[in-house]
Amino acid sequence: MVHQIDPSFVALPLRALADAALARARALGAEHADFRLERVRSAAWRLRDAKPSGSSDTTDLGYAVRVVHGGAWGFASGVDLTMDGAAKVASQAVAMAKLSAKVIAAAGSEERVELAAEPVHEDKVWISSYEIDPFSVPSEEKSALLADWSARLLRADGVAHVDASLLTVHENKFYADTAGTVTTQQRVRLHPQLTAVAVDGTTGEFDSMRTIAPPVGRGWEYLTGTGWDWDKELDEIPALLAEKMRAPSVEAGRYDLVVDPSNLWLTIHESIGHATELDRALGYEAAYAGTSFATFDQLNKLTYGSSVMNVTGDRTAEHGLATVGYDDEGVEAQSWDLVKDGTLVGYQLDRRIAKLTGLGRSNGCAFADSPAHVPVQRMANVSLRPDPGGLSTEDLIGGVERGIYVVGDRSWSIDMQRYNFQFTQQRAYRIENGRLCGQVRDVAYQGTTP
Repeated sequence: MVHQIDPSFVALPLRALADAALARARALGAEHADFRLERVRSAAWRLRDAKPSGSSDTTDLGYAVRVVHGGAWGFASGVDLTMDGAAKVASQAVAMAKLSAKVIAAAGSEERVELAAEPVHEDKVWISSYEIDPFSVPSEEKSALLADWSARLLRADGVAHVDASLLTVHENKFYADTAGTVTTQQRVRLHPQLTAVAVDGTTGEFDSMRTIAPPVGRGWEYLTGTGWDWDKELDEIPALLAEKMRAPSVEAGRYDLVVDPSNLWLTIHESIGHATELDRALGYEAAYAGTSFATFDQLNKLTYGSSVMNVTGDRTAEHGLATVGYDDEGVEAQSWDLVKDGTLVGYQLDRRIAKLTGLGRSNGCAFADSPAHVPVQRMANVSLRPDPGGLSTEDLIGGVERGIYVVGDRSWSIDMQRYNFQFTQQRAYRIENGRLCGQVRDVAYQGTTP
C-alpha cells in the first residue's frame, strides 16, 4: 500500500521554521547548522488475564537546532512553533557552542569538530514499509484483540495467568541543513507480546513462556497475519509451557550450542551491535552500555569469529526497526560490512567520527530518540548473514551429538567492554545424536564475544 506523509504534519510550518533557524545560525557565524522537527506518537496497551491493566498515548512534538561554531558543537531544542522561536533556539545553540569551545580550550585540547562530506539530498520523502497505520485502528479493537488472545491462552489447561501488551509508534521527521539537504520521513513500528504463566498448586513452583514474535517496522497487518503466524504460536504455547514445567534442570557443562534467531538477535545486538559503534570503541561514548573491546586499532585485524561469520550493518532492510531513508544528519541510508569472513572490517559511523578517523563517508548511524535530544551514533539493523548454501536449523541440529538448542530471549548480561556475556531463553532443548530430546530448564549460556 502506498502512503503519503501525514497531512497534519506537512501542514506545520516546517520550511519556515527551518529557514528561520538556519538563517540565524549562518548570521552568527556557524560553520554548519541543521534543523530537525519531529512528531513522535507512542501508544501502549497492557492487559492482565484478559482485562485492561493500563494504557498510554503520548505525542512528543518539538524541534532541535545543532550547530558547529568555532570548531565546537552547540545544541538547543524548543517547542515554540514560530519563526522567532526557531531563531531564538538557533541563537541558544550557537551560544552553547561558544561555551563548549571555551571549555575545550581550557582543557588544552585542539580537536575541532569537522563533518564528513555527504551529497546534498534536496526535497527527499521517505515512508517506511507498512500497510495499515496502527493509529488508524480504534483502541477498542486493539484491546479486544489482546483480550481475545489472552482468553485463548487462559482456556488452556495449566495456564494460570496471561500478560499481554502492545506498543505502537508513528514517527514523522523533517530535517534541513545549511548544505541544502531537506528530507521528510514517516515510519511506523510496533511490538506485541503475550506471556503465559503456569503455577503448580501443590508445590507453588511457577514458570512462564513469552511469545517470540519480534518487534518490527510493520503496521497493524502484523497482528492479523502478515509476517507472523499468531494462531500457530498461541496454539503451541500451552503445551510448550506444560513441558517446561515438567522439564529437568540442565546439567552444567560444555555443550554445542544451536541458537535460534529468536535468541540470537539479542546476542548479536549486545556483542556485535554495540561493540561496533565506533564512538563507543574510541571511548567517546561510555554511558549505560559501556565502551568496546573491538578498538579502532584492531580494524581489519581482529578475528571476531570463524571464517563463515559475515555480519552487516543495514539501515535499508525492509521492516527493520532501525530502517530509515536518511539519518539525523541527513545521510542517506546504506548497508555495509561489519565482519567479513570472521574479521572485523567496519564500524557504525556518524559524520563527525567518520571524518575524525579518516574512514570517508558516514554510513548513516546518527539517531536521536526525541526532538529534545542531540543525535548520537546509534545501532543500525545488525545481522548475521545466512549460509549461501541454505543450511537449515534442522541441519544444524542434525550435526550435533551433545548440545542445547535455545529459543526466544529472556535475560542477558554483558560487561562494559561487550566482551563477557551470559544469556538465557524462553525454552531450551537437549540435543542428543542430532535429535531434540525434550526441554530442560535453568539454562544460561556464557562466553566471550570472540
